[in-house]
Amino acid sequence: MTEKFTAKTADKYVLYQRSVQSAEQDIEFLHQTYKQLRNRHPKRFREDFCGTCLMSSYWAKLGSDYTTESYDIDPEPLKWGKENNLKPIGEAADRVKQFTEDARNPSRSAPDVRCAQNFSYWVFKTRPEMLDYFKKVQEDLAEEGIFVIDLHGGPESHQELEEETEMEDESFTYVWDQDSINPITGESTLRIHFRFPDGSEMTNAFVYDWRLWGLPELTDILLEAGFSKVDCYWEGTDEDGESGNGEFAVSTQGEACLSYVAYLVAQK
Repeated sequence: MTEKFTAKTADKYVLYQRSVQSAEQDIEFLHQTYKQLRNRHPKRFREDFCGTCLMSSYWAKLGSDYTTESYDIDPEPLKWGKENNLKPIGEAADRVKQFTEDARNPSRSAPDVRCAQNFSYWVFKTRPEMLDYFKKVQEDLAEEGIFVIDLHGGPESHQELEEETEMEDESFTYVWDQDSINPITGESTLRIHFRFPDGSEMTNAFVYDWRLWGLPELTDILLEAGFSKVDCYWEGTDEDGESGNGEFAVSTQGEACLSYVAYLVAQK
C-alpha cells in the first residue's frame, strides 16, 4: 500500500532520501571502484557533508571490519540519522562515528575511501577555498586512498528552471528548483520542494547557496591539490540510447547532454 504523504505529515529527510539519494548503489560503486584500482577491499570510509549518514550506514553493514567517519556541521540531520539510519542497523552502528565538524578537519583514522556527494562541496565558492579543501583531503587519505565526488553539468544546469520528478509510487513529486544563477560568478540559489497528491506543498525543504563548478576545472584543481590521477566516470545509456542506465565507467569522451551527472575519482 502506497504511503500517503502530505505537507503537514511528511518528514523532509525521508523524502530527500527517497528522491535524491541512491546510497546502496553509491556504496557499491565506491567499493567496487576501489577494489578495481587497488586489487583489495577498502575498509575505512569517510563521508563528508554526510547529512543523515545514510551512506555511512550502508558502508558499516558491509562487514564487521568496515568503519566510517561521518562529518557535517549541522547537528540536526546528524541527530535524525542517528535515530533513523544508524539505530536500525544494530551493532553495525557502533562502527559509524559522527562528527559535528567542518569537512576540512582531519580524520581520526586515514580513510581508504573518502567522498563528498550530492554536490555538497559546492559550498566552497572560490578556487582558493576549493583547492584548500582538496589539498586537505589528499593529505588526509590513507596511502592508497581515493577521493570521489559527484557533479552535474550540461547547459540546463546553468539555466533558471524548475524540474519535477514524480516518484514511481506516485506518493509525492520531487521538485528541483534552480531559482537564481549568476553567470558571471557562478553563484546560485538552488531549492528543493516536495508536492503531494492532496495538492499541498513543502516549499524550500532544502535551500543551497552554492557556486556551480565545471568538470574540467574540478579535475584541474584536484590535480593541483596533489592527486596523482583523476578519472571521470561517465554514465552509460539504456537500450534506446536516450536515458542514463545508472552504470558509470571511466571515459575521456562524453556526450554533450543537456544535463548529466558524473563522478570524479581522484587517486592519492
